[in-house]
Amino acid sequence: MAEDTQGTDTPSTAPINVPDKPALEGLEAALTQRWLAEGTYKFNPDTTREQVYSIDTPPPTASGSLHVGHMFSFTQTDVLARYQRMIGKNVFYPMGWDDNGLPTERRVQNYYGVRCDPAIPYDAGYRAPAEPAKNQRDFDVVSRRNFIELCEELAVEDEKVFESLFQQLGLSVDWQLTYRTIDDASREVSQRAFLANLAAGDAYMAEAPTLWDITFRTAVAQAELEDREVAGAYYRYPFFTEDGEKIYVETTRPELLAACAALVANPDDERYQPLFGKMVTSPVFGVEVEVKAHALAKADKGSGIAMVCTFGDLTDVTWWRELQLPTRAIVGRDGRIVGETPDWITTDAGRTAYEAIAGKTVFSAKETVVELLAAEDLIDGEPKKIMHPVNFYEKGDKPLEVVTSRQWYYRNGGRDEERRARLIARGHEIDFHPAFMRSRFENWISGLNGDWLVSRQRFFGVPIPVWYPLDAEGNPQYDAPIVPLDGQLPVDPAADAAPGYDEAQRGVPGGFAGDADILDTWATSSLTPQIVGGWSRDEDLFAKVFPFDLRPQGHDIIRTWLFSSVVQADALQHAAPWKHAAISGWILDPDRKKMSKSKGNVVVPTDVLDEFGSDAVRYWATSAKLGADTAYEIAQMKIGRRLAIKLLNASKFVLNLGATENSVVSTDLSVLTNPLDRAVLAQLADVVRQSTKAFENYDYARALQITESFFWQFTDDYVELIKDRAYGAAGDAEQASVLAALATSLDTLLRLFAPFLPFATEEVWGWWRNGSVHRAQWPTAVDVDGDTTLLATVGTALSGVRKAKSEAKVKQRTEVLSATITASESLTTQLKAGLGDLKAASNARELTLVAGDGELTVSDVVLAAPEDQPKA
Repeated sequence: MAEDTQGTDTPSTAPINVPDKPALEGLEAALTQRWLAEGTYKFNPDTTREQVYSIDTPPPTASGSLHVGHMFSFTQTDVLARYQRMIGKNVFYPMGWDDNGLPTERRVQNYYGVRCDPAIPYDAGYRAPAEPAKNQRDFDVVSRRNFIELCEELAVEDEKVFESLFQQLGLSVDWQLTYRTIDDASREVSQRAFLANLAAGDAYMAEAPTLWDITFRTAVAQAELEDREVAGAYYRYPFFTEDGEKIYVETTRPELLAACAALVANPDDERYQPLFGKMVTSPVFGVEVEVKAHALAKADKGSGIAMVCTFGDLTDVTWWRELQLPTRAIVGRDGRIVGETPDWITTDAGRTAYEAIAGKTVFSAKETVVELLAAEDLIDGEPKKIMHPVNFYEKGDKPLEVVTSRQWYYRNGGRDEERRARLIARGHEIDFHPAFMRSRFENWISGLNGDWLVSRQRFFGVPIPVWYPLDAEGNPQYDAPIVPLDGQLPVDPAADAAPGYDEAQRGVPGGFAGDADILDTWATSSLTPQIVGGWSRDEDLFAKVFPFDLRPQGHDIIRTWLFSSVVQADALQHAAPWKHAAISGWILDPDRKKMSKSKGNVVVPTDVLDEFGSDAVRYWATSAKLGADTAYEIAQMKIGRRLAIKLLNASKFVLNLGATENSVVSTDLSVLTNPLDRAVLAQLADVVRQSTKAFENYDYARALQITESFFWQFTDDYVELIKDRAYGAAGDAEQASVLAALATSLDTLLRLFAPFLPFATEEVWGWWRNGSVHRAQWPTAVDVDGDTTLLATVGTALSGVRKAKSEAKVKQRTEVLSATITASESLTTQLKAGLGDLKAASNARELTLVAGDGELTVSDVVLAAPEDQPKA
């Protein structure tokens, strides 16, 4: 492919056009439109894999509003993209919108006033109400296809707002490379991946205990759990041995007494060893259960013997599976006790007791069971109040139940040691930044206790692309799923007839039934490299971008997005999906708490962008290293704004001194006749080397710190020291030398700052150069034979003279009749090299250099009296 440049370093010299009053205001809007019109950040598909740097951009949830956390993490990604573009890479930088999932579903329901029912046929002419009904019971009920169309309609409007904000922030995204996780292409890829996993045996259906959210009526995966401390109480009551001995248990869930399948104690607990293998009878319900031994039982917890119910929590699931206990489920998917009395309760008293809890919520059932136990005087003492962690769905507000249901799973190493080891090995194919984040990935894999539950009982999402034949009695044959042809994707089994059938055969004996579930949103989001990279649709493009070079994301979703993406790429491509993972931290409020919409402590991005400008916000974001949780600091944004303004003003000053594009030097350095000029460029070359190394290590914050530190020294010391020579006071050769140093420094600084301050640097670049600084090459170190510490030494001496004038309360232009500078021999040698500039900058007639020990000091400063000052 031809070199991917846009004329930024062309031979023709651009005219100097410096505004009288440079300002940041208005730059975002004007430059954004110019970049879009000129295709400044456009990916060139005519390329090779070696030339590409591909980014698997995290798609934000387009169902609400952005917050400062988005600005923080996306800016950190953007500086990396900009650096790669400047070192000559053809950057593949897409943007996706995650509009597939529960947040979008809930937003659409409330915005339009609709509810989804997959059983309802599609209405091609449906239009949502102009105003939603006040009561949800009065919402329109629509088909899944109609509901998806409404989701897409609203998501497009939300995405326009997000896109505008990201453009204002200066993200160098190729806005022609966008996708949505619910669009046709994403659904096609997600379903194709499911079918590939199914064909390979990596996707399977199973009837198994499942974590269930009773509010959303959906299964929940392990990665979606969070523990919350809730109030509870231990109730102590007995089971009975054959000879009437009481065996006390202590439990927080007496409502599950009817679901008890066994009692379990630790095999080393001598108190219960005589009972192992024997039967005991439950109180109230009169059901016999066996006492079993298991290492997970804790002798020091409660009475030391546990009631195993199917299912109270995930430990019950482990005991049920490993001890091969019977399934005695009594909690339904609605969170209520099932109405039909179980067949394992056989006594009249037990059946009567069950009727008292049937149909009740688990909370009400708990109260009833406690009353029944108390009525028989079986409660031993007062309930012991506690606070304990309980599993919740991360978006839910009620504790999860464990119910038995038929669900789809992807194999993820949770039940397979070989696969687990392979996925950990995949992690070692990825360079994590910072490196310690890899341990979070590995710890998550090591702690898995089951495969990845990917089916969801929701409406909006990617439908699971299978149907089931119905036998002569109308029962689904789950072990013989019907799958679509590849060319039929995407499909919706709730609306489309199964291959080989017609719609009239839906739901009738001998016909078919469509799977009503959808795929977990992570099952699609985990395929972002495949979706945007063109897997199975544009294999030429996919070969040029995969494995992607970078996955940027937050550390809180390593267990979900990052891990699930590795699972998918391992299964589909037998490779890691990226070469690098850049993990950003959280934004903390002033109380050092994570900012989140749920906590109500977020800041709206538009406010700070409008107040301080995009470059200032970007400065704050990129001052933080990857992986570091960072406080939301207005003060840091103010510093960033000051830096951007200083860059404008200092550049104006340099260019007005006479620096031009032709003054920039790279190989022929003969024009640099002054030691201070050579010194500043030698120091700048070192800055370039350090900044480049930092970027190569994904340490952009270090690159910014190094560049900024030099910039302030350049403006505060060097520019002040060389003014006389720049104006020609020392002759043409000295003026040419300083203009070369000024122009080369400005040229290099603009390139170094370009990833961080894209608007200010582009504005200045346009004053004296053609094209865009963002298509210019990253600077290379100019090999100058100069003393890299000379400027600092002369600058320290200048500061000493200035301090004396400030303490004397006189103007800085006051003439110095004489002063003494004491320094070590090596520093004195440096001062001699810069003495001419130092005398001119400090307006000194005589500066005496004295060799001595210790730090450089300025003393015996004699200032001219006001009447002795030369006339202006």
